[in-house]
Amino acid sequence: MRSLMGMILVGLFAAAELAAQNPAEPMRERPNFVFILADDLGWGDLGCYGHPHIRTPNLDRLASQGTLFTQFYVNGSVCSPSRCAFFTGQYPARHRIHGHYATVQQNAARGMSQFLDPAVLNVASLLRAAGYRTAHIGKWHLGSQSGGPDPRAYGFDFVGSTERGGANGPAGDPYYRAKSTALFVDEALEFIRDQPDRPFYLQLWTLVPHATLNPTPEQMEPYQAFRPGGRNFPHASAAEIYYASVTDLDTQIGRLIRELDAMGLAEKTIIFFSSDNGPEDIHIRNAGHSGVGSAGPFRGRKRSLYEGGVRVPAILRWTGHVPAGRVDNESVWAAVDWLPTVCRLAGVTVPDHHLLDGEPMDDVWLGQSRPRRTKLYWEWRFRIAGEPFHHSPQLAIRDGYWKLYVNPDGSRLELYDMRTDHMQWNNLAEKYPEVAQRLKEDLLAWAGTLPEGPRDPGAGKVHYGWPAASR
Repeated sequence: MRSLMGMILVGLFAAAELAAQNPAEPMRERPNFVFILADDLGWGDLGCYGHPHIRTPNLDRLASQGTLFTQFYVNGSVCSPSRCAFFTGQYPARHRIHGHYATVQQNAARGMSQFLDPAVLNVASLLRAAGYRTAHIGKWHLGSQSGGPDPRAYGFDFVGSTERGGANGPAGDPYYRAKSTALFVDEALEFIRDQPDRPFYLQLWTLVPHATLNPTPEQMEPYQAFRPGGRNFPHASAAEIYYASVTDLDTQIGRLIRELDAMGLAEKTIIFFSSDNGPEDIHIRNAGHSGVGSAGPFRGRKRSLYEGGVRVPAILRWTGHVPAGRVDNESVWAAVDWLPTVCRLAGVTVPDHHLLDGEPMDDVWLGQSRPRRTKLYWEWRFRIAGEPFHHSPQLAIRDGYWKLYVNPDGSRLELYDMRTDHMQWNNLAEKYPEVAQRLKEDLLAWAGTLPEGPRDPGAGKVHYGWPAASR
């Protein structure tokens, strides 16, 4: 196995070679990019996506100034795989990122790599080689917990605060997570103000609303009506805790956007907001007091491959370029499309040796609704928490308006028409056997290209302890 330093050097040499192929040019006309990724925010957790109680005026305003997409997917149902797909334009399983990065022992037990190889080309290294200034602020979760390199090894000029230090942060502050978005926005503005003459690429990946949530009393004040037993009851409700956390996220993002606009950067900057996966399940221990995020009308939550686990909010603003006030219900696009689309708009060529699983979506971003040209694939090798209704098979494919699920052994074949069956009630596998067979063969063939590894005994099964007669 290559040493960590060797891997970093390979990545740096690759970036240098790419820079030689794409010398920096005057790029004032190239857009800046601000990529804000929330953590465990559900499709239905914003006012503009239909939540009846959570107040998100800034993100609602961002949607009114740009385009809101209703069929955007991440390519992993938990954080590390999802982030890898955005960052590399490739399915995370190619890099043996099947679940979230944890300890060295846990990663090994699940057949995972210990961190994303820094030699793999990514959106930051590609743009930096083409003259962009690059920054990562906030959650990383691509391997530093298990001894991986600092984000600087992946092509970032500036790295702000990250998730290191756990839920209470490096100083042991119980409100660190609650105040972390404000800290990240401060660091983002510091970076942006230092880029007067060069385009920039900024990743701001938040810690909220990932559990364990502990909002400050001030943050919870607007949601006192949700406290069981009234204002003086000693325990906050799950709704109060979760709603307060999302609203503070919105407040801080609003501050960032206002500052950007005050700098005259609205027409020069693409702002993209999304989430890494669907909402956490309240049955998970660290979310037992707060896991009431909304997947909207969809079946599934975090970890599930059903829609609620992988279909998330997506808001895009580029003043003067992206249509304002538009809701795109037709275009299907995904995290693996981020890198090729950003590179296309930045005028950066992705080398042929970097196999892309996504496709450029710049035409969709700029106002054209169209079917996607490539299929989307997912895998999940582990058990799923919560009610059996959310327990999806281990593999999924989206092709046109069809979405099909199956286990690697061919069991639990499920086919849904996503034009009419958003809640995935009606399994059409028997009604359309030819479609089901075609997509099943395609999906199993794709799964056969992925690295071998252990699977939980309960993966892909519907779990419930049905009553049995005593003997």
